[in-house]
Amino acid sequence: MPYVFVSTQIRLECGPTICGDEQSDPELMHYLGATLTKQFGNNFKEWRTDLLPRVVLDRLEAKGYRVISATGMGQTMVWTMHKKQVELNTR
Repeated sequence: MPYVFVSTQIRLECGPTICGDEQSDPELMHYLGATLTKQFGNNFKEWRTDLLPRVVLDRLEAKGYRVISATGMGQTMVWTMHKKQVELNTR
């Protein structure tokens, strides 16, 4: 998966940090210390970690991800991370 969305509530900048959805790579989510949870009232699950958003971004960078965009939406801060896929030449 080359894209990861990381978000947090601006008033909760110390966490928790949302770092994936149900389709996210479980191995990467465990590396981030995240657990798959479902918030009351939502019809979807998301990966959450108690790590600070900065620590999540640092860990993703160590795995080869880069921030390609960041925005604030209402009370939510969102970072879009991308990892360049290595193309294998099979010739």
